Amino acid sequence: MKQPPADPNALVSRLGSLADPARLRLLTLLEAEELGVGELAEIVQMPQSSVSRHLKALADTGWVVARSEGTANFYRLAADALPESARGLWDVARREIDGWPALAQDRLRLDRRLAARAADSRVFFAGVASEWETLRAELYGSRFTESAITALLPRSVVVADLACGAGDVAVRLAPHVAKVVAVDRSPEMLAAARKRTRAFPNVELHEADLAALPMESASCDAALLLLTLTHLPDLPPALAEMTRILAPGGRAVVVDLLSHGREDFRLRMGQKRDGFTARELTRLLSNAGLEDVTCAPLPPEADAKGPALLLASGTKPITAPTAPKKGTKR
Repeated sequence: MKQPPADPNALVSRLGSLADPARLRLLTLLEAEELGVGELAEIVQMPQSSVSRHLKALADTGWVVARSEGTANFYRLAADALPESARGLWDVARREIDGWPALAQDRLRLDRRLAARAADSRVFFAGVASEWETLRAELYGSRFTESAITALLPRSVVVADLACGAGDVAVRLAPHVAKVVAVDRSPEMLAAARKRTRAFPNVELHEADLAALPMESASCDAALLLLTLTHLPDLPPALAEMTRILAPGGRAVVVDLLSHGREDFRLRMGQKRDGFTARELTRLLSNAGLEDVTCAPLPPEADAKGPALLLASGTKPITAPTAPKKGTKR
């Protein structure tokens, strides 16, 4: 017969200390890497005071241990020091939370943090690079890099800027391509875009729904759809239209939210869904008739407060699928 735990109060305390999603996220991170309070706060996007409060609760119940380095404390999961009952409890908790969208977001930010650490460890080279980037931005600004990259585009291409908003992308593309066809269903957004693009006669603006684009089939060489799909109630019609207007061999690029599970954020932003997994977005673009679809998370920017993003792209087939002969089965 199995003996009860030697200290039932300790087990009850450990159970109680796990009754918070934030603490489960912190423990998952600290199982993977030793991290400081500031690093954890950056990764889970919480105030340092809240992270410190959670860490104290976890430390008091034996889940984490700390190490001092100068004035900073670094924490890790106390895996080797946990009794068997606690290790079993953590195994159960870890299986239950596997697949949480928040954990995928945390992993991306952890990877970015670790990459920054690696750069910081190369003191000499990191110092020179940091100084040069700052000096270059002060002297010349930062937009010239983007201009150099967009200048690589063939001058003959026609680009569809779908859900163009206030015209930021259209303004950036216009100097480098033959034409930008910008579409939005908001008259207010188009008014702002009209002011911003007035210096570019090759920008064409249309008020229209994404499910009924005012462009001829195969009339565009590329199409952009940025931060829009999460706002649409019905995705296939819009994606089918995007494919329709592409010329054979044309490329579609979609940027949208990586699934995050933050209901408060979704409601505040008026979104119909909380983002997509890479598999979901790949399937949507493939079902819309695109091929060679790729999709991957974008590294989160250091100052970004919202969820991480996905970038997906695909190509319209050069030859249409062959229709089956009459009388034959599919």
